[in-house]
Amino acid sequence: MRIKLFLLLLVLLGTVALPSYTRGSDPEQDPSASSAMSITRAELILFAKQFLGTPYHFASSSPKNGFDCSGFVKYVFNNFKISLPHASREFDKLGTALKPKDFKVGDVVIFYGFKDKSKIGHVGIICEADGMKSKFIHSSSGKVHAVTISDLGSGMYTRRFYKCINVFNEGLTGSLADQ
Repeated sequence: MRIKLFLLLLVLLGTVALPSYTRGSDPEQDPSASSAMSITRAELILFAKQFLGTPYHFASSSPKNGFDCSGFVKYVFNNFKISLPHASREFDKLGTALKPKDFKVGDVVIFYGFKDKSKIGHVGIICEADGMKSKFIHSSSGKVHAVTISDLGSGMYTRRFYKCINVFNEGLTGSLADQ
């Protein structure tokens, strides 16, 4: 009996102490979905990569329904208690533009629209930092039509690049270690 109680206590403690990184958790629906006080940039990307292949769905920020680009970015950061807009155009005035040499994993990359090069139309998250040769994870409405990883240095994205920002230094809620 004592052993059973001890094992039950261990299981309960383990489920309470571990932050939630499961694909099924929805931080907007479940306030306990992320209890991590500090998270590394690598952990943020590991969480984001769980959604590779999730279908693109306009105006959605749900892994069940699919994501649009800003919905995906919002969902990932919201899981770590960092609040971001759910409209790519709202990223226009957010943050200070970084120099390519200062891009880090977890920074948000912002692009002009595909058809209208005067308005913000797409966002993603740097997942491999190497200046303008970085890779980023995003929900693409293009040929892939899903969460994917793309090269910032490709012609498609280089010509639409607007800026890259570090949202963790902008006084938004949440904390993130620089690892």
